[in-house]
Amino acid sequence: MNFIPTPIADLFLIEPKVWKDNRGYFYESFSGRAFTAAGIEADFVQDNQSFSQKGTLRGLHAQKAPFAQGKLVRVIQGRVLDVAVDARKDSATYGQHYSVELSGENHKQLWVPPGFLHGFLTLEDDTIFTYKVTSYYDKDAEVGVMWNDPDLAINWSKDLAQEELLLSDKDLVLPSFKDFVSPF
Repeated sequence: MNFIPTPIADLFLIEPKVWKDNRGYFYESFSGRAFTAAGIEADFVQDNQSFSQKGTLRGLHAQKAPFAQGKLVRVIQGRVLDVAVDARKDSATYGQHYSVELSGENHKQLWVPPGFLHGFLTLEDDTIFTYKVTSYYDKDAEVGVMWNDPDLAINWSKDLAQEELLLSDKDLVLPSFKDFVSPF
């Protein structure tokens, strides 16, 4: 596994070593030893998976303490634009975001530590997105920011118009980043 630092501290793009032959491919999607060697302490307690059609936007979400989650995210099938926003008040990169395309073809993963808002946009139909988390889901610990916040200026997609996006009712009423009181 190759742990690639991003411009935001503690946020890593992970490229696994993939062995391919005429039968298909094999790779380790997680190794506790590799994470520890990279300086990441993560005790995963839950795996989550979503299935979405093209244009589904989920986010920007997080959970506050004591249920703050670190996430190891990847795509099994399809493609997403994955976005992490630094919501750590004392961070030099507070309010900055990092985005990357994850796909079933490129096998890239993103380590999103606690203290980040996270979201993704599916770029293909029948996309399967999975993530390991370091804390259990707790509805009362949910926090979030609106996906299209002008201060964050996230370029979600050049190929999809806003009216083509599929969002949950919850994601349509999240606060702006400037009105967000970060619990991190």
